[in-house]
Amino acid sequence: MRYAFYNAIKPDRELSFDCVIIGTGLAGLYTALNIDSKFSCCLITKEGVDLSNSWLAQGGIAAAINSDDTPLFHLEDTLIAGAGLCDEEAVKVLVDEGPKDIRTLVEMKVPFDLNSEGDLLTTREGGHRHNRIVHAGGDATGRETVKALSVHVLNRPNTVYMEYTLFIDILTNQAGHVCGLVIRDQNDRYVHIKTSNIVLATGGIGQVYKISTNPYVATGDGIAAAVRAGAKLKDIEFVQFHPTGLYSESGDNRAFLISEAMRGEGALLKNREGVRFMLGKHELNELAPRDIVARGVIHELERSGDTNVFLDITNKPEEFLSKRFPTIYNECLRHGINIAKEWIPVVPVQHYLMGGVKTGLYGQTSIPGLYACGETACTGVHGANRLASNSMLECLVFGRRAAADISLSLQKKIKFSCPFPETESRPILEMDYFAERVRLQNIMHMNCGAIRTLSGLRSAKIAIDALFERLNSGYGPGKEYLELLNIVTVAKAIVEAALGRPKSIGAHYIEEDESYVNHAEFPCS
Repeated sequence: MRYAFYNAIKPDRELSFDCVIIGTGLAGLYTALNIDSKFSCCLITKEGVDLSNSWLAQGGIAAAINSDDTPLFHLEDTLIAGAGLCDEEAVKVLVDEGPKDIRTLVEMKVPFDLNSEGDLLTTREGGHRHNRIVHAGGDATGRETVKALSVHVLNRPNTVYMEYTLFIDILTNQAGHVCGLVIRDQNDRYVHIKTSNIVLATGGIGQVYKISTNPYVATGDGIAAAVRAGAKLKDIEFVQFHPTGLYSESGDNRAFLISEAMRGEGALLKNREGVRFMLGKHELNELAPRDIVARGVIHELERSGDTNVFLDITNKPEEFLSKRFPTIYNECLRHGINIAKEWIPVVPVQHYLMGGVKTGLYGQTSIPGLYACGETACTGVHGANRLASNSMLECLVFGRRAAADISLSLQKKIKFSCPFPETESRPILEMDYFAERVRLQNIMHMNCGAIRTLSGLRSAKIAIDALFERLNSGYGPGKEYLELLNIVTVAKAIVEAALGRPKSIGAHYIEEDESYVNHAEFPCS
């Protein structure tokens, strides 16, 4: 299917901008701030600026800013975590240019935590051999950074901000160049926006899975729209599962994240008997790369039959914990857990997508005029497994680079015609979108998680293909249809890519025992 919208949709109005950015997390905001101010820019977000993966990010931003650290050391750690699949040129850009962007954030008054001498306070996380993670508000780096940058964006006279707006499709002309997009605004009006430059910064794909640290808006909208437009994807089978999501018996779709920075400060993973089961599994023990720790937790749960393992940081005083990890400290208290005195129950949960829309060193995709930044993009820096806190740095470095390329292209003043396309007629679907969404999430949870089998992936593909075909055969006028279509489009891409890589590497782990099958099928409905 070329477009998600159908033949009955006609735009209620038309707008025109030099550049349109979809998403108001760190990648979208920083890109907007780096677009030349003489060009018009529109920022679109499905909800508000306070609902994104960036806003929820706890740990911090990795950059070699200390005297005992270098970009070369940062590069080496990133390549090791990526299991040999990183684009080394992209990683070099990331680590070399990252410190400059940290200095820019300081100039923009992002309130990073400081040490007693007034210098940036740094810590370690999994996979890092040096302290290089800067953070703000203890464990609220994303929130504090997004808040600071959004103020700067809203003060830019060249930028229009549209919230509670649904991004539907990318439009291209006969030459294959971006010429516009279709949205539905907060008044439920369809709008045709003409532009020669679109930046996809729509964040993650957490709603593809049963349990995720991502917010409910993370339905892979940018990736799915890029697929419909014909853009190339890369490494989308590499889905990162965070080892320490707060365990809850409530069955909520969104899990609260217990930051890896807590293990960087000395927290230990233990089973119910108090045994540190990660000892000897990797030279860094609890601070091993996330895929190794996540599988270590899963294997321990399989051995014990328990529902969760524990994170123990009771070796730190309560005053330190409440100041260093105020978000985690207070959220755990809300669940009746005093982390200074009690172990925290944790389980692995879906957290991040290493792959995405394939981009070059300036955020450009395979479609001229279409860019991608942040989690939506695959710049190649993460390889098979993301190094902790590299994601926010990636938003900065490649968002700035995409903005530079867009600003340069706009200097040429080339205009593209963009007639509103005719689409095929499709009937209105009658289906329970929420129920189908839950079934799809269960299928991905059981068959395409941190540990996979080829038989489970094949089973998942059959069910996902059937739902995909059904959704493409009709149309639903509400947001529920579009989000389910986007989720299943991303799920289909992940499963197909996973089947295309039958050997384990990084976060893509294939269990060799073919007798283990997790079958999950969509019932007829």
